[in-house]
Amino acid sequence: MLCSIYKSLKKDNTYLYINKKDDFADVPAQLMSTFGKPQFVMAIKLEGRTLALADVEKVKQALSTVGFYLQVPPPVTNLLEQYKADKAAK
Repeated sequence: MLCSIYKSLKKDNTYLYINKKDDFADVPAQLMSTFGKPQFVMAIKLEGRTLALADVEKVKQALSTVGFYLQVPPPVTNLLEQYKADKAAK
């Protein structure tokens, strides 16, 4: 399965995977509005591949069922809250 990957110029570390280059027909208009103008990153073959921040099987499933996959960055760890929790545990 081939897919094209685009990055958001509005949202850092946010990527959109679609089935066909420049075909955003399956992506909801509201998502495209929030995502902003997509910047093409690359086209890749998903078979036999691992992805840095996404489960390749989830990506393939989403592409097959809804026609796109949105990769958002992992949540930022609140270091102060983590420190307080560690201190309270001691």
